[in-house]
Amino acid sequence: MGDAAGPVAAFRRLHESGCFVLPNPWDVGSARLLESLGFRALATTSSGLAWSLGRPDNRATLAEALAHFRAIAGSVAIPVNADFEGGFAAAPEDVAANVGRAAATGIAGLSIEDSTGDAESPLHDFTLAVERVRAARRALDDGSTGVVLTARSEGFLVGRPDLVETIRRLTAYAEAGADCLYAPGLRDLGDIRAVVAAVAPRPVNLLAGDFATVEQLAATGARRLSVGGALARAAWTAFLAAAREIAGRGTFGGLSGIVSTSAMNAAFAAGRPPAEP
Repeated sequence: MGDAAGPVAAFRRLHESGCFVLPNPWDVGSARLLESLGFRALATTSSGLAWSLGRPDNRATLAEALAHFRAIAGSVAIPVNADFEGGFAAAPEDVAANVGRAAATGIAGLSIEDSTGDAESPLHDFTLAVERVRAARRALDDGSTGVVLTARSEGFLVGRPDLVETIRRLTAYAEAGADCLYAPGLRDLGDIRAVVAAVAPRPVNLLAGDFATVEQLAATGARRLSVGGALARAAWTAFLAAAREIAGRGTFGGLSGIVSTSAMNAAFAAGRPPAEP
């Protein structure tokens, strides 16, 4: 993908009304197949990237993340949102510098989260967290890229499932310049509606899962639905089941009924989904 202005403008339009699904590829191949299925935008996943490198989540380097964003965004014609974790820095000025570098990779959006990685103090101090979002906003404005800024509050993922505090943080992030708000881990539809109402008219991203349908989540007023590392985990689940069967029983039942080599080759050659096995 050359000029990023088209995808950025398209991504911004998607946030204006309705609800869209933003699935998460973990490499170029998965990105291209998701695009071929008709999705209108994609989002990277930090966990999917880290696992593909043989590491736990949040262990990719800044250079690896930037290269990943460039590869994914350059492989598809639709907008790509980057999971930029915590900006690969704690201090606001360092977050700003890194956000500027990320915005130059061809992405249409990026997210900044408020988790620290410290189990004893898993969320950044409120004031610092707000300043980090404000710094990211300044960096994007200075670059004049139009890249959409999503601010994430991670309390429900890091053992601090406090809805009042989550809403306090998200509303502050909106005031600091976030275009979209995201509290991954919310599963109660009433809680989701409360978040949507609190930050309105700013759009809200949800981490979707098997607890609700697209229709049910759209009815809460949420604008974006992503799945994080779940598609990568689904692929790893099938891989591990088949490999364990071979290693443990010496049988190959897990390899029956899978998509054919010719179907995969045709899919990537023609840019269309492979036929179902």
